[in-house]
Amino acid sequence: MARVTYLVVEHDGGWAYKVDDVFSETFPTRNDAHAAAARAAAEQRVPDEDRVISYEDQNYRWHEETVQGGDRPETDVAD
Repeated sequence: MARVTYLVVEHDGGWAYKVDDVFSETFPTRNDAHAAAARAAAEQRVPDEDRVISYEDQNYRWHEETVQGGDRPETDVAD
């Protein structure tokens, strides 16, 4: 199972959370950023319905596949 970690960091004169190299909006306090990260992490764990998705690969070919809505990552928040 995949694991996603939301990391709370100083950013743009305030605080943000990031996943890999993607930052959230900036929050005025560390506590605000941590609370937002905790909400985002919780939302990632919520199962959904199975869906058919379409995507284009690096060779410009389109693919269609069914993804399972219950296949959700484990999440955590780190400061």
